[in-house]
Amino acid sequence: MAGPKIWDEKTKIDSKRITVDPITRLEGHGKIEIFLDDAGNVENAYWQVPELRGFERFCIGRKVTEMNQITARLCGVCPGAHHLASSKATDACFNTEPTPTAYLIRDLFYNAHFVHSHTAHFYALASADFVMGPAAPVAERNVLGVIGAVGLELGGAVLRSRSKAQRIQAILGGKATHPTLCVPGGVTKTVSKEEQKEIISYAEDLVEFGKTTIQVFKDVVLANKEYMDIILNKDLYYQESYSMGMVGKNNELELHDGMVRVVDHTGKEFAKFHPRDYLDHLGEANEPWTYEKFPYLKKVGYKGMVAGIDSGLYKAFPLSRINACDKISTPLAQAELEYMRGVFKDAGVEGAINYSLAGHWARVIELLYNAERCLENASKKDVLNGDIKQHDLQPGGRGTAAVEAPRGTLYHDYTCDENGIVTACNLIVGATNNNGPINVDVKSAAKGLIKNFEVSPGLLNMVEMAFRIYDPCNSCATHSLPGQMPLTANIRRRDGSLFRTVSRN
Repeated sequence: MAGPKIWDEKTKIDSKRITVDPITRLEGHGKIEIFLDDAGNVENAYWQVPELRGFERFCIGRKVTEMNQITARLCGVCPGAHHLASSKATDACFNTEPTPTAYLIRDLFYNAHFVHSHTAHFYALASADFVMGPAAPVAERNVLGVIGAVGLELGGAVLRSRSKAQRIQAILGGKATHPTLCVPGGVTKTVSKEEQKEIISYAEDLVEFGKTTIQVFKDVVLANKEYMDIILNKDLYYQESYSMGMVGKNNELELHDGMVRVVDHTGKEFAKFHPRDYLDHLGEANEPWTYEKFPYLKKVGYKGMVAGIDSGLYKAFPLSRINACDKISTPLAQAELEYMRGVFKDAGVEGAINYSLAGHWARVIELLYNAERCLENASKKDVLNGDIKQHDLQPGGRGTAAVEAPRGTLYHDYTCDENGIVTACNLIVGATNNNGPINVDVKSAAKGLIKNFEVSPGLLNMVEMAFRIYDPCNSCATHSLPGQMPLTANIRRRDGSLFRTVSRN
């Protein structure tokens, strides 16, 4: 296969404002606004989210036992993450925990969900930038173009692996997309011997697929000097920020249940806290130009769209989890983690990895870890135990919980009365954590790529790559209510031509 085209011919423009709308290959809606100075260089750039879902408000007044079904419908990309975080918060509202067997089944389900989600992002959303190249024609820069370039055999393996991960979710959760797995203190069904055997077969295949994906990344990205030069370019996708991720008792990578750990840009531990104490550590700021909040570390403070040790912004995505943990508990993924850290150490990096594009590498390492965990959990005899639910439960009080969603740390916080009716609800969604860092990376990439009023489709796609690293889910993440947000609506004819613009300033 010929090397992908990285750059394309630039074109002079006569405008001081560049709008990328809509941005592509993400869940939800968004746009990028780039403002140039008199010399045609980037003065500022914004990642703007113009949609509002408002789940935190309309969940109030509903039964707390309905929350893991309601919030799972935030979107169709990460319903498993919301279902599990919501179920854990509901457990806490009932002052209970799942039985050991129920926990095992939940964990098995959740790791299959991660395989499904990470596969979709790497192959369908992100890989076109590497396989086809940022400057490839838009018609080719998609999953079909990727399959055409890498071959039908790998394309078929991708589809089969997603199907198998989804089948595991359906066996355990009743439905593949919007699960009905969890109830307070447990799960809804047992696992039969036949189902266990089927799941083990799928999990074995997923481990092999995880190994294949790691090799694809090494062959396509790590072996390409042009791509490595981009990844290691401090003027484009580099950001010294805090990193957040859940860890187990020995600071190993944890996605389901653990402490939240924050490290600084050198890898030094800054904070470690139980999810129920998240409000002691996190604040949420608003800006008038977006419907997405800006979480920040309270002890540092909110300084706006700037990175660094004095800014409270933090990252929470696969690379952040790799930075926050000391090790991975499964052997294959641990070996790949050691290899990754070795590569960056050879490049002069000690401690945390601040090259944002390395997030794709971290994601495929996690995919392998998730597959290993699926096989490990499915092979345990306790998964067949019939003790799947706590009994004699009484609702009332507050329940707070967190899991690692594929795209970042996810917090669900409910307060309910003695009748189990929700009276208060707060969510910090995985993608929301990264709102500030995405803006920082988008501006950095734009400033590094656009000079002297010269721009090209390839360069604008490379600006988009700055958000695509994070796999944002804007349908999940939009909860801010800043008031009368400035809004422009473009009404277009069927042929795409502009009919009318309606503005509220």
